[in-house]
Amino acid sequence: MRNRKILISIFILGAFLFCALTVHGEEKKKKKKEDLYRQVELFSDSLAIVQSEYVDEASAKDLIYGSLKGMLSSLDPHSQFMDPDTYNELRVETEGKFGGLGIEITIKDGLLTVVTPIEDTPAWKAGIRSGDRIVKINDELTRDMTLTDAVKRMRGKVGEAVNLTILRESEKRILELKIVRDVIKIRDIKEARVLEDGVAYIRLIEFRENTAQDINAALDKLTREKMNALILDLRNNPGGLLDVAVRVAEKFIPKGKLIVYTKGRKPNQNLEFISKGANPVTDLPMAVLINEGSASGSEIVAGCLQDYRRAIIVGKKSFGKGSVQTVIPLSDGSALRLTTSKYFTPLGKVIHSKGVEPDIVVDEVRVVALPESEKEKKPEDIFEELEKKEKPKEEKERQFDYKSDNQLMRAIDVLKAIKFYKSEKTAAK
Repeated sequence: MRNRKILISIFILGAFLFCALTVHGEEKKKKKKEDLYRQVELFSDSLAIVQSEYVDEASAKDLIYGSLKGMLSSLDPHSQFMDPDTYNELRVETEGKFGGLGIEITIKDGLLTVVTPIEDTPAWKAGIRSGDRIVKINDELTRDMTLTDAVKRMRGKVGEAVNLTILRESEKRILELKIVRDVIKIRDIKEARVLEDGVAYIRLIEFRENTAQDINAALDKLTREKMNALILDLRNNPGGLLDVAVRVAEKFIPKGKLIVYTKGRKPNQNLEFISKGANPVTDLPMAVLINEGSASGSEIVAGCLQDYRRAIIVGKKSFGKGSVQTVIPLSDGSALRLTTSKYFTPLGKVIHSKGVEPDIVVDEVRVVALPESEKEKKPEDIFEELEKKEKPKEEKERQFDYKSDNQLMRAIDVLKAIKFYKSEKTAAK
């Protein structure tokens, strides 16, 4: 009887607590709604005052658009309101061909910052580097300038120049650059060749619609050329399409493995991306090159391969852009680009603002050959010099001098060591 009374008391207490929590939860929701209504009323009053009292007449559309831009930009550097023209520009950008300078930018520490220059574009040729701060665009200060406004100012007619004032913090100096706009054509794969001793090299510039197919074609080609190790170069790769980055990563890990997952406020924003690719390349010694210009999709690939110890990561810490933006179209042709979740590597490492730490840190230093005047010349060398001078400029630009790239050479050395260790281990059995 006594035990029964205790059980009934516990049940009543549990029911009371449940009701109390439910009531508290409902009150909290009600309070949130009331607070929202008060703030909306504040906004409505302000809008009415501006329309009636401002010195110049302002249209309701301009005021609402301005309000939306301010609201989204106050959240984080990657969320933005896009008017119909800006939304159309975003669509053009994903096609892989557009006019501009060739710079991937973000806002970091409140300053307009270069994520990376796109290779072989005007910005790349002008010497823009990852981490450069853009202080002025055409003599206009970029302080409080949104990403959308900055992009609009840098894009324009092909052949016209844009003046940029750059703060390079690493060298503590200001650079004044005049860069001429050009049509930006993006090639996903810049290089795909066997370098030496069977060590192959693929340089991946960005993750676009055809990247996965291009990688497959490159791997088939390199297999025919007897590759026995691979370096995937993701330096200055700003990312691109998430699903394409996943398809590239799954090419190098077994089927059924977690590649990356996202976490947001809502359950439907929590996604897992599992490898599904057929015939993955899992037995090839591999290294991945990253640097401060590697962001987003390239960090997903590098982080995944690092977590599974599938590849050795060589270079410098990546940029740390690991948030997911969802584009939500609105009824008038405008759209919201809203940060809805963040990326995590298979082992749960945060990418956003942290970046991917390389297994082997190697600073970028270009190895420059001695000038001819400092070498001891032989009589026959004069013919080689004359031949070089007669070669067209385009042919010289196509030459790929990988031995002057110390990060790449370090990756080659690492893979050679792995291959040697494996051969010795096999021989000992």
